[in-house]
Amino acid sequence: MIRFEDVSVTYDGAPSPTVHGIHLHVPEGELVLLAGPSGVGKSTLLGAVSGLVPHFTGGTLAGRVTVAGRDTRTHKPRELADVVGTVGQDPLAHFVTDTVEDELAYGMESLGLSPQVMRRRVEETLDLLGLADLRNRPISTLSGGQQQRVAIGSVLTPHPQVLVLDEPTSALDPAAAEEVLSVLQRLVHDLGTTVLMAEHRLERVIQYADQVALLPGASEPLLVGPPSEIMAVSPVYPPVVGLGRLAGWDPLPLTVRNARRAASTLRQQLANQAPAERPAPHAPATVPPNQAPAAIEQRGPGRSPATATPLAETRNLGVRRGRIEALRHITLTVTTGEVLALMGRNGAGKSTLLSTLVGLIKPTSGTAKVGEATPHKTTPADLIRKVGLVPQEPRDLLCADTVAAECAAADKDASATPGTCRALLTDLLPGIADDTHPRDLSEGQRLTLALAIVLTAAPPLLLLDEPTRGLDYAAKSRLVTILRGLASRGHAIVMATHDVELAAELTHRVAILAEGEIVADGPTPDIVTSSPSFAPQVAKILAPQRWLTVSEVQAALS
Repeated sequence: MIRFEDVSVTYDGAPSPTVHGIHLHVPEGELVLLAGPSGVGKSTLLGAVSGLVPHFTGGTLAGRVTVAGRDTRTHKPRELADVVGTVGQDPLAHFVTDTVEDELAYGMESLGLSPQVMRRRVEETLDLLGLADLRNRPISTLSGGQQQRVAIGSVLTPHPQVLVLDEPTSALDPAAAEEVLSVLQRLVHDLGTTVLMAEHRLERVIQYADQVALLPGASEPLLVGPPSEIMAVSPVYPPVVGLGRLAGWDPLPLTVRNARRAASTLRQQLANQAPAERPAPHAPATVPPNQAPAAIEQRGPGRSPATATPLAETRNLGVRRGRIEALRHITLTVTTGEVLALMGRNGAGKSTLLSTLVGLIKPTSGTAKVGEATPHKTTPADLIRKVGLVPQEPRDLLCADTVAAECAAADKDASATPGTCRALLTDLLPGIADDTHPRDLSEGQRLTLALAIVLTAAPPLLLLDEPTRGLDYAAKSRLVTILRGLASRGHAIVMATHDVELAAELTHRVAILAEGEIVADGPTPDIVTSSPSFAPQVAKILAPQRWLTVSEVQAALS
């Protein structure tokens, strides 16, 4: 159904091809997972299937890409629209109408389908993706995860033969991601739809893949094979595979169920041990102002939590957005050195809470404080010294023409030493050239740049909205190191995330939101191990023991 024959893509002005010598065959009715580190060209390969590369992006495509027998060099995207449905990393760039129902119908209207067929397929898709309650909502009022589901639904309604998906579950909560992947599996198994998908959250998708195509880097060849074989050699792999590698299981399990069957001996080895106590949040004597953590050293526990200073407080906070009560009775305190994860389904109010703390939204009732400041009453110039937000859409923070210019502007705005932002960016994600335009970066690379810009000011309170969206495991590990260093120096970090593995690795506390209210708040091990939806893979495999991460198990076995 999809064939790459010696394909190379070189963008205008680039010194070397983004991808080189790609040979790949995706048979009809298979789900093929495209894996690899950030920035190695996965989105470029997906764009070549839909014809966006090179017809929209420019550059030179050498070799041949065919979809259902059509050569993408001679067929523009509109001439492939009846066979290929594409969802990119940014759902906002995908939308052309104002409401959910209109968006689901638009693709079918373009293909000239009858009103009766359109109505039936819209209803089916609303039910499949859990969007029925949102059918009349303006798309602009939806959360990022809800927008992602609408974008996926809009390409499902025309019933394409081929689906091309770039990070389809990156903004979805665990339950919604499972629903979407179940729908995709049903399309593949029952209707023979061919799916080519790139995804960094391998723990979510690896068990659904028929084949994995691993793109290790620009100078290394593409590896294609069964998931278990590729995961045995892949530089990126989910926790279930990491635990299997550590324990020496053969074959490597790809699902929690298979790992539990193999884990009895490992559980016996760990029976008389317990995970090391996580250092409590603490505050150093001072938090140096505007000192960015270009090279952060890890420190042991400092002062006790009792001496920590509140950096953010809400009391009976309520926020109404139009007719929607987004937040209700939110009472929360975040202290120096504390890392807090806000979790919950899409639309629960996580992003609204972060926006309120950074002054973008005025509370309807109750109070919100950042230090001694009231966010919505504080000028941006003063607020930037107290709190920084990395939003879900990193492009909101990017306005310059090059990465170097963005970093220089961040240094100037934060009164930081020149080169501080650039050093942070290199720590987080090496290899991004100074003269690269931000729009030419992948979604994960743009997010990393936005994070470096905010970290340059080293605000006492750091707010992160889906900070690992688009990041591979190596980049996520570097991010964890940076954030741990910030917390060790007394900065408080609040992140809204669906990444249960990140919460297990990094956070002290987890607060779960539902319908705008906090329904659970407590130490990370207590909250995540008691929740089937938010438990990390290692916790599920080794339950009832309370291990959360592969690194904890490795330390115990050592």
